[in-house]
Amino acid sequence: MKKKIIRIVVLALVIATATLAVRWYRAGEVSKEGNGVKLYGTMDIRDANLAFSEQEIIKTVLVEEGDRVETGQVLAKQKTDRLEAQIREADAQIAAQKEVVKRLKSGTRSQEIEQARAEVAAAKADVQNAQINHRRILETSGSGAISKQTLDDAKSKLAVTRAKLKVAENALDLALEGPRIEDIANAEKKLEALDAALSLLNVRLGEMSLTAPATGIVQSRILEPGEMAGPTRPVLTLALSDPKWARVFVSEPDLGHISSGMPARVHSDSYPGEAIDGWIGFISPTAEFTPKGVQTEELRTKLVYEVRVFVKDPDDKLRLGMPVTVTVGKND
Repeated sequence: MKKKIIRIVVLALVIATATLAVRWYRAGEVSKEGNGVKLYGTMDIRDANLAFSEQEIIKTVLVEEGDRVETGQVLAKQKTDRLEAQIREADAQIAAQKEVVKRLKSGTRSQEIEQARAEVAAAKADVQNAQINHRRILETSGSGAISKQTLDDAKSKLAVTRAKLKVAENALDLALEGPRIEDIANAEKKLEALDAALSLLNVRLGEMSLTAPATGIVQSRILEPGEMAGPTRPVLTLALSDPKWARVFVSEPDLGHISSGMPARVHSDSYPGEAIDGWIGFISPTAEFTPKGVQTEELRTKLVYEVRVFVKDPDDKLRLGMPVTVTVGKND
């Protein structure tokens, strides 16, 4: 009984393996006509999930599914109120910093210099008065009419007025010399930083309009106005019109009849009698659709390899998933 069950299981595995082998072989079937080969497969197209770089609410979506769009066309927009307010704030900060740089480069105003000179003159007068008062007190202190405290106060006042004179003279020197080069350079660097920040804000503002990276067809409209969009939430899926390629398969014995760069022609049942020129752009280095562990001589000749035949299709005749026939190395 056990042997019978084992035979049945083995027979079933053999039948299943043979069936899969036949299917895989037919998937990569190549028929030779004249000096060329004929390959069968389907059209493939790249698609792109388009998302905003900013985390913000969608204001409007300008396209519908199935619309054809061109490179650079605006597809959707986000609300920009908050970012525009930041730009206005940055503009005001830049204007204020420009005035700071202008003031530093202009140097000290003549009125400020005159005021510093007047303060020096006033300080000198205070010193003279303090000297006269100190001398008078000193002359009379010997008779005992002036207390020692009064003499000390006069000395202190003279020292204070001399110190104030020194401060006023230093202020006048600074006014005449003008702002330091380091201060001007620091103010200019702050202005450059503010300009860079404004440039970044303007870049962010531009990215709040979603544009088409290439010509294509809107495949899916994922988000709608009022929804929150961001880098991780695509708004649209765009099927790119270029490049397009036919994904076909060739068996191992016929792999030597084709090579990268060879011209090819793509035919579709939707356009009988017409062919679109193309070229072989990719040949897979590894076989596909082969059962693991099966290495008999017969099945080794039925391995298939993926081949991509690229085409230019400006009229958008070839669609994703469309069955096509590709002829290589023969005249139609």
